[in-house]
Amino acid sequence: MLTFTVILILLATLMAFRMPIAFAMGIAGFVGLSVQLGLRPALAVLERTFFDTSSSFILVAIPLFILMAELLTAGDVTRRAIVACQSWIGHVKGGLAMATVAASVLLAALVGSSTASTAAMAASAFPEMRSHRYSDRLSAAVVSVGGTLAVVVPPSIVLVVYGVLTETSIGKLFIAGIVPGLLTACGLALVIKLIAHTTDQAPKGDPFQLGKAVRNSRHVIPMALLMVAVIGAIYGGIASPSEAAALGVMGSLIIVLFQRTLTFAALNRSFSGSIRATVMIVTIVACSAIFANYLAFTRITHGLLEFVATTDMPREVIMGIIILALLVMGMFMDQLAILSLAMPLAFPTAMALDYNPVWFGIVVTKTVEIGLLTPPLGLNAYVASAQTGVPLRTIFRGIVPFLLMEILVLAILLLFPSITLWLPSLMLN
Repeated sequence: MLTFTVILILLATLMAFRMPIAFAMGIAGFVGLSVQLGLRPALAVLERTFFDTSSSFILVAIPLFILMAELLTAGDVTRRAIVACQSWIGHVKGGLAMATVAASVLLAALVGSSTASTAAMAASAFPEMRSHRYSDRLSAAVVSVGGTLAVVVPPSIVLVVYGVLTETSIGKLFIAGIVPGLLTACGLALVIKLIAHTTDQAPKGDPFQLGKAVRNSRHVIPMALLMVAVIGAIYGGIASPSEAAALGVMGSLIIVLFQRTLTFAALNRSFSGSIRATVMIVTIVACSAIFANYLAFTRITHGLLEFVATTDMPREVIMGIIILALLVMGMFMDQLAILSLAMPLAFPTAMALDYNPVWFGIVVTKTVEIGLLTPPLGLNAYVASAQTGVPLRTIFRGIVPFLLMEILVLAILLLFPSITLWLPSLMLN
């Protein structure tokens, strides 16, 4: 136990000195293995872990989904999705903000990254709301919370990483994320509606013009069909997530080439961005596996499972403790760091309590989504502040009512697991 405490102190120290979480976990895990087993066996475990993790076929889905998002963003399709949503509902009171949430759902299905979605919204939707005299407080808050939808709505990179770390079906995770994602979007829209009718932060937009709305939507239809094809292929058991991701890349390339919106420089940036993001994620997964191996050799996980099996505490209380711990971690870490640190212990505990792994994955994902909005880190708020120039204090104040709705949705998912598991139960494969 003393060695484990020292390793935890080492991990915390490395993180305090701002070492990337992947390297901090890898170093701490390797040092722990060296103390536990000796240097040669530790090197053997290190070699095997890196090979087994990085050669996993399911990891192919990560660069492909990222590349699909990069291509559509570079081809200006994401901006057009925002404009189309604003054309349809931007004329009602609070409509531009609700259109931003609707566009965030579409963007989430394209981008799969919360910070990228927030940055895109801040660049496109925020200036539009400001020009229509929306308060900066509401506009920046909507941009921040809208970006979190990319964590739950498929093809979420966070869900892919959770699936890899826990060996849970990524296809079922994707399908399970649809209803919670839409439920969250509806909750956010309801908050906007209440704010619009009780304050003067969200005036009406331009009058509705059917012709303009139809014109702005025609460029988005191919993208919507592509999303339906990708998710439908997974849902129907026609393709695995990796195969569906390849279909998405091919479809994205066809769309942007047909619409003549992709330049060679943008294509080059898309490939470069995909490679950088993929290397970062695979490194996190591999180093997390090293730390998980250390926990296995120390039998910490085994001891925790024995405690769960013998304790008189109700399983709901234990789950509440896990959720609370994840919420606290979300105040200081990004979502991938939380998954890599917490899942080696939290996932076996949840399985010992006989919870469904797909349901647990959505609950965990929803919990780390909330962490993107809570200070002091609140990563999405920082991205929105950097893009819009709105002070962080103002954004965090605007986020409060949305944060309460996020917690309410999380509570609903905890109390009613069938909301999450209904769609996956209908899958053909």
